Amino acid sequence: MPHRRTTLQIFSNARELRHNLTPAERKLWGLLRTHGLNDTLFRIQHAIGSYIVDFVAPRKKLIIELDGGQHLDQQEYNADRTAFLESKGYRVLRFWNNDVTNNIEGVMITILEALETKQ
Repeated sequence: MPHRRTTLQIFSNARELRHNLTPAERKLWGLLRTHGLNDTLFRIQHAIGSYIVDFVAPRKKLIIELDGGQHLDQQEYNADRTAFLESKGYRVLRFWNNDVTNNIEGVMITILEALETKQ
């Protein structure tokens, strides 16, 4: 029986991505998982439709995406992806990997502010 949120193949891909995190994903996940940010539960490499998002707080409808250099060539794809996710009621925050590496405090403040702000 297919899952209502996505396909079995996308679930499998998400599982694989969880085992192969980038250094920036690993760093941010350590903070999101450990601190919980106002008792907010985050999931990592989570499937929504045909997309796998880096981090999501399902109850807060907040998605956090980390972008590396390859995303410079994927602006149209990212715009379509964001539009789809927003059509499902999510807010999407995007950060560059180097933001996580060099300014994790600023990233965390932005995430906290988004969690405190209603849509």
